[in-house]
Amino acid sequence: MNTALSNLRNTSVEIPCSGAMLDGDLTLPANASGLVVFAHGSGSSRLSPRNRMVADEMHRHGLATLLFDLLTPREASEEAATGELRFNIPFLADRLVAATRWVQKEGNLKNFGIGYFGSSTGAAAALSAAADIPEVQAVVSRGGRTDLAGDAVNRVQCPTLLIVGQLDLPVIRWNEATFEHLSTIKHLAIIDGATHLFEEPGTLEHVAELAASWFEAYLTKVP
Repeated sequence: MNTALSNLRNTSVEIPCSGAMLDGDLTLPANASGLVVFAHGSGSSRLSPRNRMVADEMHRHGLATLLFDLLTPREASEEAATGELRFNIPFLADRLVAATRWVQKEGNLKNFGIGYFGSSTGAAAALSAAADIPEVQAVVSRGGRTDLAGDAVNRVQCPTLLIVGQLDLPVIRWNEATFEHLSTIKHLAIIDGATHLFEEPGTLEHVAELAASWFEAYLTKVP
């Protein structure tokens, strides 16, 4: 077994946010120096098998992960019926900011370099939150609706990797526009033969490796 994976510590956590409590799963490899906070897309949750597969690659690279629900169970149930929150990027970004502030106050986490991995609408929330939190050291977007981040993209200061499937044509156009507005270290990766959810053989594995390598390069412990 991979050494990093044999020394994982998994903890269920509750994250306070504006009177709500958000459920999360924190995984800490031994000697981790960086923590990747996941922001899932609309209709998803911390249990997303795609995000968990990507998180496993982070662990192999010695990175800690926090997967958490952007919505409470009640909010998720109501959202499934109404669709009112899935494109409310300011609301989702506020939740991500709250989770980040929680991390920064936790004794065993506060010295970790923090990165965001955002998928679909979660990528827009990640970019928006990173624009407001200069301590965020890196962002990776997978199939991101980066167009929904609006002018916040102009204020992102950290290295940003945009990953899009070759066959996900509308999202490619949105990410190309976002790429032009980013004024930091940046890269746009197009995954050959991949559609929006990266369901084709080997494509999600490629995403996971690119993302883990990006965070490994840019996340460092803070004083």
